[in-house]
Amino acid sequence: MSDVDADTDMVPSVDPLDALTVAGRKVGVPTAGAILIRDGTNVIYEVTDGVVARVGPPGSQLVAARQIQASRWLADAGIPVVRAIDAIDQRTIVGDRPVTWWVQLPDHRHATPAELGAVLRRLHALDVPESPSFPAVDPFEGLRETIDRGTALPEDDRAWLRDLVKRLHREYLAMVPGLSRCVIHGDAWQGNIVVPRAGGAPVLLDLDHVGIGPQEWDLVSLAVDYTDFARIADSDYQAFVDAYGGYDLTAWPGYRTLATIRELRWTAFVLGKAAIDPRASEEVQHRVACLRGEIERPWSWSAF
Repeated sequence: MSDVDADTDMVPSVDPLDALTVAGRKVGVPTAGAILIRDGTNVIYEVTDGVVARVGPPGSQLVAARQIQASRWLADAGIPVVRAIDAIDQRTIVGDRPVTWWVQLPDHRHATPAELGAVLRRLHALDVPESPSFPAVDPFEGLRETIDRGTALPEDDRAWLRDLVKRLHREYLAMVPGLSRCVIHGDAWQGNIVVPRAGGAPVLLDLDHVGIGPQEWDLVSLAVDYTDFARIADSDYQAFVDAYGGYDLTAWPGYRTLATIRELRWTAFVLGKAAIDPRASEEVQHRVACLRGEIERPWSWSAF
């Protein structure tokens, strides 16, 4: 399913800052002097009086609506989560971009592995709701399209990546009947769960991918950091496993398939930036060389 609303098809893309300015005028939120927090898939600004604005990518109106829905449902379910501002009519659509408005978090740090494991255990224990209806999480969403557009890579590499996607998809479909089905975050890593420095419970962030899927998809990112990048000490990984309830994903027979899918998604993310960023072009070639077995683990990948 496309995330493009029918009435915004073919609308010219709007610059994120311009979208913020127009959206602020629409809902009465001052945006002059907005401070850029992050320029990623969503462009995030600190605006005024404890308000943070998230400017979504072109055509992401349905994703933005699900972010708001997920925030409200998770809060009602007792999960500490970033909160959409109820006093503002959500979402604000400017051209082909949605703008959503959020309560600014206090000064915070990334979660520890143990804190991540504890939050995921609580999240995955929730009953799957009939309403709201969350989408099924597809680990392959957008991969083929990104590879097809990724002309920063030689055709040989792109052909190899396409074959890898086909193989992994077959393996994933074969294991799906035996996988759990629960509410998952969809992009669970330490940076998407933060802890207020002044004290308080860990808070779940970045709700773009919240949906229904296997618990393993939420566990794989930290496991990959441990097994393939040596970013996590043995003791920290064991603390993550213990906090989650003792389930060590790296001992599961399907682990390598899910690990490679996650690494492929991280590679595709950088490939999407490579056409306009020389650093990303160099990095994506390095990541493909790793995936192709030309560089031994543990790997070192630059953050983007």
